Amino acid sequence: MSFSLPSLPYAADALAEAGMCQETLEFHHGKHHLAYINTLNTLVEGNASLQGKSLEELVQLSHNNADLTPVFNNAGQHWNHSFFWECLNPKGGKIPAKLEKKIIEDFGSVDEFKAAFKQAATTQFGSGWAWLVLSPEGKLKITKTGNAGTPIAEKQDRPLLTFDVWEHAYYIDFRNRRPDYTTNFLDRLANYELAEHLLQTA
Repeated sequence: MSFSLPSLPYAADALAEAGMCQETLEFHHGKHHLAYINTLNTLVEGNASLQGKSLEELVQLSHNNADLTPVFNNAGQHWNHSFFWECLNPKGGKIPAKLEKKIIEDFGSVDEFKAAFKQAATTQFGSGWAWLVLSPEGKLKITKTGNAGTPIAEKQDRPLLTFDVWEHAYYIDFRNRRPDYTTNFLDRLANYELAEHLLQTA
């Protein structure tokens, strides 16, 4: 199968008032994300054993496989970015009641959840991702991954929300101020409704 760039679930300028301008989305979605997809398609086309597999299967097959590192890097980035677009909302930042209750239960308070998430996002050295996940034990937790790393690779933690800390995700809007970018995401862009839906359907 050939993978393709997913459409954004909002207009390219829809997030501007919430801190992510159209130029950022056009570069990030239309150039960076597309480049991962194009490379992945080339890699799959050149390896008959990979053809016909889903994106998730490619991520899991190539995880910790030195011979398939390029496949993992591009498949992981394609999956992570596709999920990231869904984790943004022009009217984001509002935590619905059922998710808020679970956050308070597992983190102590919404403020403690945000502090833990910001700690993960700002201490991820170099490029990578911060995640809100549901553990196999049914607890919410914060994790972080480097580069193309993704929770789906090990099929344990269920991703509920992801946050891209690669510089191309925020440099146009926030320059080198990753902490400000993270706060803006948590307070204005995060699609907590999606996280609640994924939590309830886990």
